[in-house]
Amino acid sequence: MNKPEFSDVSSQQEDATHTVSLISYVLHLIVAVSAIIPGAQVGPVLLVVALMLDLIKKSDAGDGWEASHFSYRIRTVIWAAVLYLITFPLWFFFIFPGWLAWAVISVWFLYRIVLGLVRLNKQQPMTV
Repeated sequence: MNKPEFSDVSSQQEDATHTVSLISYVLHLIVAVSAIIPGAQVGPVLLVVALMLDLIKKSDAGDGWEASHFSYRIRTVIWAAVLYLITFPLWFFFIFPGWLAWAVISVWFLYRIVLGLVRLNKQQPMTV
């Protein structure tokens, strides 16, 4: 039986990391789109799954361009969560400003996920 060469193993690991990254982007994209469409809130569970996937698999990406995508998605989720929490009180005092703030955050989140997915497809790193 032939042993796989180091380059074959490395290539397989890169392919697996790329696949995990793509799956994570798809989960984030579903969350982002559902945040924009009224009544389609499937987000929290999928977002937690995608975030955990990113946190667990980030170390597998090493220092290459794919590592920047894991960090980018983690930062995006954390910033979105902070922004949602900060604007949450607006819902109690004023419905329209709360809705408007969350709509803007949701569009920003969708933009960042689509941008990351496009750059992943082009095998380009995300800028810090």
